[in-house]
Amino acid sequence: MAISSAGIGSGIDINSLVQQLVEAEGANKSNRINLKEAELQADISAFGSLKGALSIFQKAVQDLQDPADFQNRSATSSNAEVFTASADETADFSQYGIEVVQLAQANKLITQAGFADTDAVGSGTLTLAQGSDSFSISVSATDTLTDIRDAINAATDNTGVGAAVINVDDGVGGTEQKLVFTANETGLDNAITVSGVDDDVNGLSLTRLFSANLDEPAAALNGQIKVDNQLISSQNDTFSEVIDGITINAVSVGAGESLSVAQDKDAVELKVNAFIANYNGLAETISKLGAYDDASKTGGILLGDSTLRSVQDTIRREISASVAGLGGAFSTLAELGVTTGDDGKLALDDKRFNEALTSDFDQVGDLFASDGGIAKKLDSLIEGYIGSNGLIKSRTEGIQSTIVDLGEQRESLNRRLASLESRLMAQFTAMDTLVSTLNNQSSFLTQQLESLPGPYIAKS
Repeated sequence: MAISSAGIGSGIDINSLVQQLVEAEGANKSNRINLKEAELQADISAFGSLKGALSIFQKAVQDLQDPADFQNRSATSSNAEVFTASADETADFSQYGIEVVQLAQANKLITQAGFADTDAVGSGTLTLAQGSDSFSISVSATDTLTDIRDAINAATDNTGVGAAVINVDDGVGGTEQKLVFTANETGLDNAITVSGVDDDVNGLSLTRLFSANLDEPAAALNGQIKVDNQLISSQNDTFSEVIDGITINAVSVGAGESLSVAQDKDAVELKVNAFIANYNGLAETISKLGAYDDASKTGGILLGDSTLRSVQDTIRREISASVAGLGGAFSTLAELGVTTGDDGKLALDDKRFNEALTSDFDQVGDLFASDGGIAKKLDSLIEGYIGSNGLIKSRTEGIQSTIVDLGEQRESLNRRLASLESRLMAQFTAMDTLVSTLNNQSSFLTQQLESLPGPYIAKS
C-alpha cells in the first residue's frame, strides 16, 4: 500500500528530522563562512576609512608643495572703509600713503520735458554716443517714450546705455513721464551724448530728447586716488596699474590712510595649521583602527595589520626627517615649532613659527616646497598608498577576491546540503515504507493467529 505522507508508516516526523540533520551538518561551515565574510567586509570598511583620512591629509600636503604659495604678499589697508587692496607675488615690500579723492560715477541724463504715456514724441533718428562709439535708433511719428526706451534697450549695437521711463508729478495734480538715460559703466569715457535728426512731423520735435534739452542728475566721473600724493585716475574704482603687483579698490572718499605690503604670513600659517589638523585626524584614525583595549580584551579592526603599520611608520618617519641640501636655518619641522606629542599628534608653537617666518620666510617655503621638501615627499608617499596602483587598493582587491571565494564556497555548501537532504529523504522514506509494510504484515499475522481454533481438550 502506497504511503501518502512521509512518516505515516513509522510515526516519525521525517521532514523535521531531515531538516534538523541537514542544518546540523551545515551550521558550523555556514557560520564560519558568514563570520569570515563579516570580518572581511569590516576590513574593507576600515581600509576605506584609512584611505579617506590619507586623502584629506594629502590635500593639505599638496597645498604646501607649490613654492609660489610662499611668495604671496599681503596688502593691508589702514582703513578698509576707505579702500581695500590685494597684492601678488611680484609686489615689493613697502608702505604707501593713500587718499581716495573721488569715486567713479556713471553718467545719467533725464528729459526736461514731460510726456503723457500716450504722447508721440516726434520722428527721426536718435543717436547715442559714448566716447568714439555710438548707435542709432529710428523713431516713428507714433512712438511714445516707452517705444523709444524699448528700442534703445533692444539695440544690438548698444554701446552701454540703459533707458528707463519714470512717472513724476506734472505740477498740476497729475503725472507725466520722463525718459532716463544711464551709462552701464562708470567713468568719463562712458559719458552719454544724445543727438540726432528731427523730421519735424506734425509739429512734434524729437530734439526734446537731445542733450541740450536733458538734465544731468549724475555726471560721468572717473575714480581718483592719490598714492604718496601723486594723482591717478581710473574709469572705475579699481586701480591695478599704479603699483606693480598691487590692486587698489576705492570704497569711499578719505585721506590720511596707508597701504602696507608684506609677506603673507597668515596664509602660510593657515596652510600649516590645516596640515597639522589633517595629520592629527589621520593619526587618530590609525590609532582607532589598530588599537587594543586591555580592559575589554578587544582590538581595532586592523590590529596588527602590516599595511596599517607601514602607513603609520613611514609617514611618522617622514614628518620627523631632516630635509637635506637646504643650506639655511631650517631643515626639520621641529625647528619651525611643529613638534610631535606623546600621543603621536602634531602641535604648533605659534611664537616659534612666527619667529621663523619673520627671520627667513623663503627658507620656510624651501623646507616644505623644494624638490626634496617635506610636502613633495609626503605627497609621493601617500600616493603610493591611495593611488590607482596603491597598496590600499591592492589589499582591498585581495579582500574582495576572498569574499568572492567565500560566496562560491557558500554556493557549494548549499548544493551539497541540498544533495544530502534529497538522500536522507529518500532513505527515511524507504525506511518508512518498510516499517509500514512490516506493521501491515504483523497485523495480518496477528489476525490470522487469532482466528485459529483453540487447543483440543479431551473429555474425561
